Amino acid sequence: MSHPASKAPTRAGRPAPADLDSADPALRVGALRMELARLNYAYYVEDDPEVPDSEYDRLFSDLQAIEAAHPDLVTPDSPTQRVGGEALTAFATVTHTVPMLSLNNAFDDEEVAAFDRRCAEGLAKLAAGAPIDEAAAPPDPDAVAPAEGRDAIAYACELKFDGLAMSLRYENGQFVRGATRGDGATGEDVTDNIRTIRTIPLQLKAVKGVPMPAVLEVRGEVLMYKRDFDRLNERQRAADEKTFANPRNAAAGSLRQLDSKITAKRPLSFFAYGIGALEGVSMPATHDALMDWYQALGLPVCKERAVVQGAEGLLAFYRDIGVRRDALPYDIDGVVYKVNDAAQRAALGFVSRAPRFALAHKFPAQEAMTLLLGIDVQVGRTGAITPVARLEPVSVSGVTVTNATLHNEDEITRKDILIGDTVIVRRAGDVIPEVVGAVQARRPADARAFVMPTACPVCGSAIERLPDEAVARCTGGLFCPAQRKQALWHFAQRRALDIDGLGDKIIDQLVEQQLVRTPADLFKLGFGTLAALDRFADKSAQNLLDSLEKARHTTLPRFIFALGIRQVGESTAKALAQHFGNMDAIIAADLDALLAVRDIGPIVAESILTFFAQPHNVEVIEQLRASGVEWAEGEGLAQSQVSLPLSGKTVVLTGTLPTLSRDDAKARLEAAGAKVAGSVSSKTSFVVAGSDAGSKLAKAESLGVEVIDEAAMLARLAELGA
Repeated sequence: MSHPASKAPTRAGRPAPADLDSADPALRVGALRMELARLNYAYYVEDDPEVPDSEYDRLFSDLQAIEAAHPDLVTPDSPTQRVGGEALTAFATVTHTVPMLSLNNAFDDEEVAAFDRRCAEGLAKLAAGAPIDEAAAPPDPDAVAPAEGRDAIAYACELKFDGLAMSLRYENGQFVRGATRGDGATGEDVTDNIRTIRTIPLQLKAVKGVPMPAVLEVRGEVLMYKRDFDRLNERQRAADEKTFANPRNAAAGSLRQLDSKITAKRPLSFFAYGIGALEGVSMPATHDALMDWYQALGLPVCKERAVVQGAEGLLAFYRDIGVRRDALPYDIDGVVYKVNDAAQRAALGFVSRAPRFALAHKFPAQEAMTLLLGIDVQVGRTGAITPVARLEPVSVSGVTVTNATLHNEDEITRKDILIGDTVIVRRAGDVIPEVVGAVQARRPADARAFVMPTACPVCGSAIERLPDEAVARCTGGLFCPAQRKQALWHFAQRRALDIDGLGDKIIDQLVEQQLVRTPADLFKLGFGTLAALDRFADKSAQNLLDSLEKARHTTLPRFIFALGIRQVGESTAKALAQHFGNMDAIIAADLDALLAVRDIGPIVAESILTFFAQPHNVEVIEQLRASGVEWAEGEGLAQSQVSLPLSGKTVVLTGTLPTLSRDDAKARLEAAGAKVAGSVSSKTSFVVAGSDAGSKLAKAESLGVEVIDEAAMLARLAELGA
């Protein structure tokens, strides 16, 4: 099936003048819709308005009046239906028929040349019947064969828009769904919001000689023009409402509004640049022909595109766009190259998360100079202390920057940055502002060094930096408000106290409403408090209460792990419990006592000491005990000095055991003193194998390691009195 080889005429599809004034409501409605769609295309896509706004408004009002008088004539693709509908409570999810993959990036000429050579070599190998190497990492450009003696590949070149990737689904020419990229496999259903974007046709145009596709999924970008962004911020300021940082944030925030009436008031645009599912019509032979077909269908396609030959053509396009980048009416962060021929693209295929036949060539991050007024610190969810630069406001890539990350104390020293310096600020990846370095020639005499505080600015707990770690951290994990949500999430996870039903959204509400400050407060929650939470039914409240009641009865290793002590994972928590036997002994342990525990070295020991040196943390433990949280305690190895029956033995579990879960079997073996490893080696004492055992069983047999089943393991433990 042939497709148009050139752009569709922009003035096609004009309705007959008589129909615009027809006495027949149906005829007049059809004519008005056709005319308004044509004027929309001229205004929003071609940027070439044909009539004054007042004339457009008159036609629109006429259509609204007829539809109000004849509701049976209202259709989903009418221009009047772009004003938004009822607000949603959440977006539904959409599974993409064809995944929306990412692109590999290039940042210099050598990487572009290597991409061109890889495409050529891949096609040559396929032509010779040899497979393409599956390695995802690009090879060293110097190791790639030279280009002499081969034909140059034709590439389609486009802009890499700084917006939000989108998939539009049309069925028999009718727009039916819009979905965000999401994770590539699943996105959010934003159909109602997409309907409000005037550059997106709700009904595709018929193209002579080409059937209307039964299914067409158009891939493209929702964005906001610079002029529209400026006007939007002017309106926001006039209304004393929050302004947006940049066009991309404005576009993304507008598109993800639960109330489509708000989206309808935002000046969003769209450019098509790719394709997902296609049914009922053949795929165009080239990417360039696909874009021409899109234009003929009435879809907006960026005019800044070209077909070039080889790496030299790619780089020429990149440099041309780079020169004109600031003058473009929208933000871009690079250009995109695609093998133009559809058959060649299909032959090259994909590797990992990206196609072999396409590449994003990013522009260098834009930089600016400004004054470093001071350095503050922020406390992250995990207690990480991050120095943040307070800057004299400066525009970087069109965004006013007043703060920028300095990463950590070592980075400040490495870059030789002093407070009072003139510094270079860059938006890394055109998104996150960072301080690149100081301009030494402009350093004032009174510039001073940054000193990391010793106490957390949020909770007052000590700040520690463990050896061999770049990041300093607040030690008030159970108490610090900045870490509260993370501490509660860790405390409730399955391998800790296993509080079923206490997910992120519930934790957010509990913390934000100041109902829970520490894990101990969880056990003070009542039915009425939980039932009053947003979107939390009576049954959900009771289920969580039941789960909390069950969580009161735990084990010492689980409780230690739940505390979230830095460097203390499940294995270390079990070792502490086995060695000391009770919580008070662990709290009172000094450095020498901790170093005597199996697999605990100086760094982990210092982290444990620091945690229990904070009175806040010990107080929370006592509150948990007072709330009824309990576990079995006894005499540990440190007191009894009795060797466990499997001490010094290494065991590996593989396959599915008939009665025990993997965690239960591991717990029984570790309680007997064994170390449960994840892989088989010559030092493995024995392997416990269940059904569907795989490579671990095979390796054990090849090494002559003893293999037993679950019954034999239980019998052996019973014989040993474990």
